[in-house]
Amino acid sequence: MAVEIPTGVDTCQIKCGKRNLTVTNLQKIFWAELGKTKRDLLLYYAAVADALLPHIKDRAMVMKRYPNGIEGDFFFMKRAPSYRPEWLETCSIEHRSGNVIDFPVVQDIASLLWVINLGCIDLNQWYGPCEDLSRPDYVHFDLDPVAPAGFAEVRRAALLVRDFLRSKDVEAYPKTSGSRGIHVYVPLQRKPLQKEVWTVAKRLSFELAAAHPDLLTAEYKIEKRPPGRVLVDYNQNAWGRTLASVYSIRPKPQATVSTPITWQEIEEGVEIEQFTMDTVPARLEKVGDLFKPLLM
Repeated sequence: MAVEIPTGVDTCQIKCGKRNLTVTNLQKIFWAELGKTKRDLLLYYAAVADALLPHIKDRAMVMKRYPNGIEGDFFFMKRAPSYRPEWLETCSIEHRSGNVIDFPVVQDIASLLWVINLGCIDLNQWYGPCEDLSRPDYVHFDLDPVAPAGFAEVRRAALLVRDFLRSKDVEAYPKTSGSRGIHVYVPLQRKPLQKEVWTVAKRLSFELAAAHPDLLTAEYKIEKRPPGRVLVDYNQNAWGRTLASVYSIRPKPQATVSTPITWQEIEEGVEIEQFTMDTVPARLEKVGDLFKPLLM
């Protein structure tokens, strides 16, 4: 979406659709190696908003805030602050402690940039919509390398996951994590409960690891994971867990982005570093939203 943010100012008001939004600390450096500022961060999310918003709307957003950029301290924040604008929607979720937390909900370009202006570099949304929090819209497998394994091993693991799921007549959709791994998503039509999703993901992960013990592991305890394997992390499907959303910039030195990719790209040796805040908007223009099948 077209949003204009002037240069050479630290604070200003911008037009976001039908709303006006005040953005602050625009000249603060968020990526020292790249010389990228908070203004650059806001402009990136405005550029990908059309593709991003359908994937995060109607969902509670967990805020991971980096007020001083990727080299500064960060903290998680669930509750929408009291100084939020009156038009910002919230989603009330009762936790096991009995506390009810009002999470922010990103519904449009204004609420998206309001969250980003808090210093959120990546976005971490709830898996189920606010109207039915306990029924996720997808199950996913988080493929994460265990040293000395690297991204080459992750690519091999992703293709094994693809073939395993296809053997069960299930089509899956991959994206880079933007960090070290690949996320493989499967949309769910009948919307089972979160506990059921987690249980199935765990069973399938252990089946995969048993079939390919030289490459894969499903061992959740870090000290028990064999080196040089790729973890098939099922536990990220648990209630209250999140993964970086599609099109999220990650707090990494090269500003890499969690980006949908094709299985062919994985077969051809795609690298995480190909997808950054500088390259992803143009890629979206060229290939479109490869995660559209998840919008059911």
